Amino acid sequence: MIHHIHKLIAEGEHQQLDFKFEIADAHKIARSLVAFANTDGGRLLIGVKDNGAIAGVRSEEEFYMVDAAAKIYCMPPVDFSVKEWTISKKTILEAIIPKSSQRPHFAQEREGKWVAFHRVKDQNFPVNRILAQVWKQENTPRGVYLKFTDAEKFLLQYLESNSSITISKFIRGAGIARNKAEKILVKFLLLKMLQMHFTENQTYFTVNTDETRIK
Repeated sequence: MIHHIHKLIAEGEHQQLDFKFEIADAHKIARSLVAFANTDGGRLLIGVKDNGAIAGVRSEEEFYMVDAAAKIYCMPPVDFSVKEWTISKKTILEAIIPKSSQRPHFAQEREGKWVAFHRVKDQNFPVNRILAQVWKQENTPRGVYLKFTDAEKFLLQYLESNSSITISKFIRGAGIARNKAEKILVKFLLLKMLQMHFTENQTYFTVNTDETRIK
């Protein structure tokens, strides 16, 4: 029978799974913890290299560093549980982080700044102001009121002819201030009319054709 850990490793790193060779920096691990908690939850396999090779944890200090990261360097603290596995005499820690109902959670950076992160595929990205507003408003009892001014019309017309738009293109094309552009995009996201996508270099928006929930 294939071991549970081997099955997880075979999946590779993805939105709900991350490999950690070791826990040497509590600040960095806090980023992963809040990213999982803020998105769909997930698992950290500690003692596994990026290529999936099992190295094993070096000491019991690994668990205490994760615990410190969750309680001290995450705000509010992130809940997690740990399972310990032994494979070929090597110990693997499986940290399980559930999706949180308290999002956004913030991780403390080394310089002291608190930053919220979310998980996209196998990467952690800082939460931008638009996503932060979507999270803030998505559970409010009041509805979303959308007025179709020239700016909203421009956005929809642009996306009829183009597959995506960035906020910079929206600002320039509609001739509006960034603050107004952000408010309009938040409303379209809350109404599930648009989807927001993230890469290392930019954030862009597309028409939501399948009503995928905004993460």
